[in-house]
Amino acid sequence: MKDNILSGLTVGIIALPLSMALAIATGVPPQLGLYTAIIAGIFAAIFGSSKVNISGPTAAFIVILIPIVQEFGITGLLLCGLLSGIILILIGLLKLGNLIELVPYPVTVGFTSGIAVVIATFQVKDFFGLTIDNFSGNYIEKIILLFNSFSTFNLYEFLTASATLLLLIIWKKTKSKIPSALIALGIITILVVFFNSQYGLNISTINSTFSYKIGNFEGSGIPPIPLQFSLPWEFLKPNEINLDLLVKLLPHSIAIAILGALESLLCAVISDGMTGSKTDPNKELIGQGITNIVVPFFGGIPATAAIARTVANINSGGTSKLSSIVHSLFILASILFIAPYISYLPMASLSALLLMVAWNMSEIKHFTNILKTAPKDDIYVLLTCFSLTVLIDMQVAVAIGIALASILFIKRTIDLYSIELVNENLDTHPDIPKEILIYDINGPMFFGAAHKALKTLSNINEQKSIVILNMKNVSILDITAMVALKSIVDNFEVKNKKLIFAGLNKRVLQKLERAKFDYVTTFSEIEDAINYAKKYKPRE
Repeated sequence: MKDNILSGLTVGIIALPLSMALAIATGVPPQLGLYTAIIAGIFAAIFGSSKVNISGPTAAFIVILIPIVQEFGITGLLLCGLLSGIILILIGLLKLGNLIELVPYPVTVGFTSGIAVVIATFQVKDFFGLTIDNFSGNYIEKIILLFNSFSTFNLYEFLTASATLLLLIIWKKTKSKIPSALIALGIITILVVFFNSQYGLNISTINSTFSYKIGNFEGSGIPPIPLQFSLPWEFLKPNEINLDLLVKLLPHSIAIAILGALESLLCAVISDGMTGSKTDPNKELIGQGITNIVVPFFGGIPATAAIARTVANINSGGTSKLSSIVHSLFILASILFIAPYISYLPMASLSALLLMVAWNMSEIKHFTNILKTAPKDDIYVLLTCFSLTVLIDMQVAVAIGIALASILFIKRTIDLYSIELVNENLDTHPDIPKEILIYDINGPMFFGAAHKALKTLSNINEQKSIVILNMKNVSILDITAMVALKSIVDNFEVKNKKLIFAGLNKRVLQKLERAKFDYVTTFSEIEDAINYAKKYKPRE
């Protein structure tokens, strides 16, 4: 129990500034990131499957959430989170978690690397202290905005960010158990407060950038009050909550749910590998779904399992769900007791922290390794997912990435299929007449493979009157394959040829019987089929 409490405190120290930085990067006030970490850490732990996963706001969501905030505001973001929670529960209840785990590696690397590039790009503004009134538009437009705004470069903001980044890197190399974020942000915050008060440098902080008004409470920085329950749609007029709005939000919600599921299950795979435990993917997704339904009612943004915080939890000795709950309670206590001090965190320091996050999630080694060693199909998928994530939209990237994953799966499954002429290899039956052909069919027969079989069997020499299909190694037969086989059987009947099936397993045989194949003979053994074929006499 002691180890889990200490681990929870350690992760809480890491999550505290990071949650604020992620909220700011998304375009919402920093306290919303804290509220998310508090609720997600408790509910995902209670209702999920993993004992060690730490959930909260993550960098992976930034690319999806920014366009939602810009188009629909915070209320639209909260509604998207709510809808994504419902979708995640449906995915879990339908037992689709196992399928999401099978998304090809180039797709996930393409996503994460693209997200890392976008996050790093978005931090340039605060890192260099640039003044940009409306930092919106697509990726190329934002690059142009940054380039055109370098005349507003602020040396003090840049030095603050650079010093923070340097400390983060140096402290991490010491392998100390004290989180690098605590040391770097603590030291730099103290220095910024000193220089701002003594020399009037006006280095931007959370306190100088954000203000709040909650009921009778009004002020700057982080509100020092506990979470407030509210309806996610309370700022909408009754006539604004309609089907049209939900339809507009649904694609964004689906993208959040899919990316959240991928991130959560990837985190579970990593934590299972480190602890030797086994996470139920469907229960984990249901837990994440419940979390994302509850979070918006406390003003939180979408959440999922966070890999870096989970790894830190395990390395700090976390073994049970208690550590995640303690991490949430630590953040809640920080809001209540030290919110005024947290509010002095420099914006430039938070941008440096996110640059470290972007670098850690960039998968640069895996990205380059795929480019060097992977088959061309995998490289094309990787570059497509990466480019779409960076240049267009994460919503589009998720949709096309999943589609490419499906196409890649189908193509490789078809490649497993083969239809081979084996007459010359049958040493046990050297006296097979010339008019008999024997084909071995190996692999699943579905729509792609069925057309391959149809093409091969349709081109058989007219002098060959009997064809035996050895289907011992056929495990799957879908409706398209059955239609193709039916077409072949009918074609053979018209040409006065005989088609014989051999080696059918019970399930495939039952499918053929239900389909009422006429003019076809079946045998369980290839030898019986050959003996029958030798005696068979075509009709005159």
